[in-house]
Amino acid sequence: MTTDTQATSTRAAVSRPPVRIAVVVVLSFLLGGLTSYAQGGFLPDALSSFANSGSGWTLLTVLLVYWSRARAVPAAVLGAVSFVLLVLGYMVAHQMRGFVYDPVHYSIVGVVLGPFVGVAAAWLRATGVRAAISTALLAGIALGECVHGLTIIRETTSPVYWTVIGIAGLALMAWTLVRRIRGALPVALASGGPLVVAAAFYLAFAYLPYVRF
Repeated sequence: MTTDTQATSTRAAVSRPPVRIAVVVVLSFLLGGLTSYAQGGFLPDALSSFANSGSGWTLLTVLLVYWSRARAVPAAVLGAVSFVLLVLGYMVAHQMRGFVYDPVHYSIVGVVLGPFVGVAAAWLRATGVRAAISTALLAGIALGECVHGLTIIRETTSPVYWTVIGIAGLALMAWTLVRRIRGALPVALASGGPLVVAAAFYLAFAYLPYVRF
């Protein structure tokens, strides 16, 4: 078998849905472990908040589910599974580093919110209302995290990551509005929805101090 044939066979195997799901499962656990090490100094100070923020695991879940190309219903399940495995991977790595971490709270968060994040990741490939809803949720989380970081915890963290994640949220809004969305209702959802989600996210972190890593 030639090298080109082997490469083609490998790409064909990875493109199969069960294989992609298995890859997402494994990577979720491994990346969750890496966030513990990132939190412990692996990342530079300017970006270390990625490993200590609600948007960090959300972003990883979105990227993994989006890569899997799963449809909405499987993506909902995969979103919950991925988020919970990120938590468990973090727990294992944290224990290996000599720390104690209780995964129950964020596992519950993953089970409850993971399906919405998974569907939003799948709908990034859609158009119209579905793309608008996806944008509202994902961009809203990014913008809410940005405002929270630059206001409530500005004295103890670098502004760099918060600024980057805010720009990423705005970029997602701009991209979907230009490339994926047409019509008054979808445009309204994609434009105003992120602000509503961001406000809810900000208030949750401001008035529920225990909702943190």
